[in-house]
Amino acid sequence: MARAKYLEVAEKLKKRITDNVYSKEEPLPDQEAFAQEFNVSRLTVKKAFDGLERQGLIYKQSGLGTFVAGDIPIKSPTDTPANAFTGLQNQLGKDKVKSDILHFSVEFPDPQMQNNLSLKRNEPIYNIVRLRNYDEKPLIIEHTFMPVKLVPDLDEKILHSSIYNYIHQKLHLKFGHAYRKIRAAKPDKYDIKYLDAKSDDPMLELEQIIWLTNGQPIEYSVSRNRYDTRDYVLLDNNRF
Repeated sequence: MARAKYLEVAEKLKKRITDNVYSKEEPLPDQEAFAQEFNVSRLTVKKAFDGLERQGLIYKQSGLGTFVAGDIPIKSPTDTPANAFTGLQNQLGKDKVKSDILHFSVEFPDPQMQNNLSLKRNEPIYNIVRLRNYDEKPLIIEHTFMPVKLVPDLDEKILHSSIYNYIHQKLHLKFGHAYRKIRAAKPDKYDIKYLDAKSDDPMLELEQIIWLTNGQPIEYSVSRNRYDTRDYVLLDNNRF
């Protein structure tokens, strides 16, 4: 599948920032200038800017423009934006992320999942468990539930690649908003077996519901990783 345009624009701008084409606290050209340069819409440039801001590379000031943030001393390679919708392959690189399918079935939702996904009891869901590997090392266990009616024809080929790319590029669905809960947890038998966690290793758990732009919930999921492999970060920007 072709990569989304805004991700391509974001990657090019990120390279310019890391190569010091734009200096720290220097205002960037406006969105219209980049839209013309890359032959894309202003909305595409805005989405690219939003992604770079979530990574802590730029910041916006109302009435003044968008600026390069420069180095953040506490930033680390394991940092992941807590408010991103791009999926693991787009965050870390398609060639570096591989997925092992631990479970894949279609079933009817229990009362809790009916509530989480606003479904009737006779509306089937996918029950998916994947081990996500980064650079051939286990990184995350993802347990995902999705309504079949919103994500038809999901198969193992897609699960080995990117579900989000399939949703956005093949089904042309857009995520609207998400509620995410991040907590510490004790390791379970799956963490020990698949993530090489020790019995006393803290685990980081992300529970979330994602809604489409029309308000329909499309995903309920729980992701777990070892404490030393992945952090969730949020760049808080007071624009005024």
